[in-house]
Amino acid sequence: MKRRIAPNPIRGLSKGPSFATMRRREQAVCVPDLHEMTRYTNRVRAKRKRVVKESLATYLPSRRVAGRQHSLRQHELGQFLTPNPVATLMASMFTNREKEVRLLDAGAGAGALIQAFVETRCATKPLPAMIHVDAYELDPSLLAPLHRTLEHCRQVCLAAGIEFTAEVRNVDFIEATLPLVRGDFFHGPQTPFNAAILNPPYHKINSSSRTRLLLRSAGIETSNIYTGFLALAANLLCEGGEMVAITPRSFANGPYFRPFRNLFLKLMALRRLHVFESRSAAFHQQNVLQENIILHALKSRTKPSVVVVSTSSGAPHAPITERQCAYSEMIAPDDPEQFIHLVTDDFQQNARQIVSRFDAALAELGLEVSTGRVVDFRARQFLLREPACSAVPLIYPCHFNGGYVKWPKTPSRKPNAILDAEGTQELLVPAAIYVLVKRFSSKEERRRVVACIYDPLRISAGRVGFENHLNYFHAHGKGLSLNIARGLSAFLNSTVLDVYFRQFNGHTQVNATDLRNLNYPSRAQLESLGRRIGETFPNQEQLDQIIQQELI
Repeated sequence: MKRRIAPNPIRGLSKGPSFATMRRREQAVCVPDLHEMTRYTNRVRAKRKRVVKESLATYLPSRRVAGRQHSLRQHELGQFLTPNPVATLMASMFTNREKEVRLLDAGAGAGALIQAFVETRCATKPLPAMIHVDAYELDPSLLAPLHRTLEHCRQVCLAAGIEFTAEVRNVDFIEATLPLVRGDFFHGPQTPFNAAILNPPYHKINSSSRTRLLLRSAGIETSNIYTGFLALAANLLCEGGEMVAITPRSFANGPYFRPFRNLFLKLMALRRLHVFESRSAAFHQQNVLQENIILHALKSRTKPSVVVVSTSSGAPHAPITERQCAYSEMIAPDDPEQFIHLVTDDFQQNARQIVSRFDAALAELGLEVSTGRVVDFRARQFLLREPACSAVPLIYPCHFNGGYVKWPKTPSRKPNAILDAEGTQELLVPAAIYVLVKRFSSKEERRRVVACIYDPLRISAGRVGFENHLNYFHAHGKGLSLNIARGLSAFLNSTVLDVYFRQFNGHTQVNATDLRNLNYPSRAQLESLGRRIGETFPNQEQLDQIIQQELI
């Protein structure tokens, strides 16, 4: 079901077994012992560390421009220049063989992606008659190396008998192309390109910023510049045009990117997604810690039956493995959130099969999940370092301790209490049993979802405040029974849930929307599971064994 591909990315991916054959194999896979799944996650974690060490010694990013001043400029613009091996892999993904290629690079940098595209296309038959490139680059310090790259591309095309033309546009891509997308000066929106290759800038955009308002005027609603670039590039492609882009994985889930997912998946048909097993190996010299993917998509409203998911370590010239999955499994047609699930190997497929057996929604369990109400910097005047008679507990992630909240924590850099005053009444909840989940997990943590139980019998207080870096499960504003809380926390902390959750969550944030979108065991199953959990939470191996016995 999983094949290793030669490390040379220009050779592309072989066809391999049919999708029907692979589906039969998947159905024949037995549910794994969760001890083996735990060992699998440990192996993956160790491999990522090894890959980063190897990459630090060998990776040479393309056409780096030295100097601290330039690095600061890159940070300001959200630039992360593409390493040569990544650029070559991206160029190898294009499949169209048009006679005339009209290529868009919306953030060209020094031209690594353009060079890789041109060299790959000139080595692939049938050759095109003409390649025209529109290269947008806002940073003036990169224009000279970009022009040198384009001259090299012209020489490569000349040797292959291909006409080459290029325009360098030292303007803001969003401002320059919005008139084309909106059709301001023409009879309708323009689609001048049949290919787009891009590594867009990455930074958040404020809701009231000029950039956000410009994108909104074209019907594009997003909170990050990179998805704005992707949406504009998709609009500028003609029908059947191809896009290959390297981006963070964060657009695959979460409420902030929902409008973008709806727009992009309506315009484009995903054909392939490439996942780097290490967060940092591919861009290690530029200090990038986001999980990145490469997407290949076709401008079409007709969706394919099958999508290729390929993986590599992120180290230079590493071998590539790939598998096929049904489009409907990657993006469930009945999912209003349009989450994108990336299943890269057998263990992840098995974890998906296990979790798919659970069919209880939170509402059916009589439960809800909310984000902690206390935003500490807004309530600073009410916060106390130590407990006091006029205050109630304030719970942070640092209070998680062995499956249960331990309060107060001393010494601590975080406040331990919040005043029970007129100005804090809306920030507090009644003391009861709740299940808390960290909204942000550090890259050192073994699990993406980290849950803990708040038990008022362990903490003497009539009310409590949950800080905004926590999500909390409750029963319509009230507490949970102890067995339900223990069962729910055990399920959330299990290895099988962690392996499944990472398929659609490519960053360290755990949104309440992500938790609402999960399927859960039934109430009876949670209660039975909870009865197996005592006053001391079991370690990971013991917990997975209990999960296997009770739920699998």
